[in-house]
Amino acid sequence: MDITPAIPEGRQVIQSYGDNLFRISGTVWQQPVLVMPFRTVPWLATDVASMTFETFEPILTASPAVEVLLIGCGPRMALVSPSVRAALKERGVVTDLMDTGAACRTYNVLMAEDRRVAVALIPVP
Repeated sequence: MDITPAIPEGRQVIQSYGDNLFRISGTVWQQPVLVMPFRTVPWLATDVASMTFETFEPILTASPAVEVLLIGCGPRMALVSPSVRAALKERGVVTDLMDTGAACRTYNVLMAEDRRVAVALIPVP
């Protein structure tokens, strides 16, 4: 029995992560990235301390609008500045912080369910 979720054509699927890189829909990224269902872009944040409201600009201007933002903080979950989380919430974006591996897996599930989700990912060694 095949239990792989049916992924609509053209969606960004995180295929693997680790060794300081990501493989997303066949493309290798060796840097932090923002992944949305229809595109992946480089991300300016390199760690939790460098995450500012401005670094999430591509998420805030995405169409359709993102409702859930998963943040993969690297090898361990960390806390983003309360002011950054509050600013994102004011724009209608709910954030959930976790380690990068969990963020990758959760994004794939929510994206397959056709949710308006994005993930911000810091690479793990």
